[in-house]
Amino acid sequence: MGVALEQFFIFVGLLVCLVCLVKSVRFSRYIFRHFWKVLPKSFLKSMGQWAVITGAGDGIGKAYSFELARQGLNVVLISRTLKKLQATAAEIECATGSSVKIIQADFTKDNIYEYIGEKLKGLEIGILINNVGMLPNLLPSHFLDTADDIQMTQLILKHMESRQKGLILNISSGVALFPWPLYSMYSASKAFVCTFSKALQAEYKRKGIIIQVLTPYAISTPMTRYLNTNMITKTADEFVKESLNYVTIGDETCGCFTHEILVTGNFFPESQEAGVQAVLAELFLAINHVLSWRGYAVM
Repeated sequence: MGVALEQFFIFVGLLVCLVCLVKSVRFSRYIFRHFWKVLPKSFLKSMGQWAVITGAGDGIGKAYSFELARQGLNVVLISRTLKKLQATAAEIECATGSSVKIIQADFTKDNIYEYIGEKLKGLEIGILINNVGMLPNLLPSHFLDTADDIQMTQLILKHMESRQKGLILNISSGVALFPWPLYSMYSASKAFVCTFSKALQAEYKRKGIIIQVLTPYAISTPMTRYLNTNMITKTADEFVKESLNYVTIGDETCGCFTHEILVTGNFFPESQEAGVQAVLAELFLAINHVLSWRGYAVM
C-alpha cells in the first residue's frame, strides 16, 4: 500500500512538472520573440497587397489599419460609421501613402456580406483582421461577435486558399478563458471565436494560411472607456504592434507579452482551475450585488 501511494504521488509530481514544462516552453517562445527576434516587415507584405480590417473606425481596428499601412499594405476599412471611416482613411493616406478603401457596413445586419464581397472583388487580399465587437454597457447581457467572424472568413478564405497564402487574425478576449457571470453571452461568444479559429488553423495550416486567435486582457479603447494605461493595460497601438510580431508563434496568443505572463502564470490543474473559476464567479456576483444595492449595477 505504501509503495503504491508513493508511486501515485511520483506520478502526480511528474504530471505537474510536465504541465509546467509545456507552459514554460510556450512562454519561452514569447521571450525569444519579444527580446531578440522581430518578425521582418516583408513577411506581412508577402501575404498579399491588401489587408481587410473590420471594426476599423476606432480602437484596435483603427490601430491595425494604421500599422499594416505603415508596413506597406493597402487597407480596406470596414465599419458602420461613415464619418469615422472617412476620417481614418484620410489620416492613413496622409501618414503612410498607402491606398485605402472604405466599406460602410453594419454587422448587426445579416444582408451585408454580398455587398462587402462585391466591394472586395479583384483585390489581392493577404490579411484579414476580424475585429468587430460590441460592449454596450458596464454589465451587458447580450453581444455581437460570432456571425461576422464566420461570414468574413468564408468570404476571404477561399481566395487565400487559391493563392496558398494568407493571414487571418480573429480578435477574441481574455474573458474567453474563464466563465464570466453577467457577461455569459460575451465570454461564450469569445470562447467560440477561439475554438473556431483553432479548428480552422488545423484545416488550413498545410495550405500556407495562418489563422490565429488573440485573447488579450485590458486594452485602452473607446469600447473599454479608455482605461488608464499601465504595465498590464496597453494602448491599442502598443498592443497591435506587439501582436503582429507574434503571428507565426502559434494558433492562439494573447498578442501581448505582459498578458501572456498572466496566462502562463496559471499552473493550476484543470480540476483546481475549475474551483478557482467558481470562486471568482461567486466573488464577481457578490460585487455586483453590492453595486446593485448602491444603485450602480446595470443588469
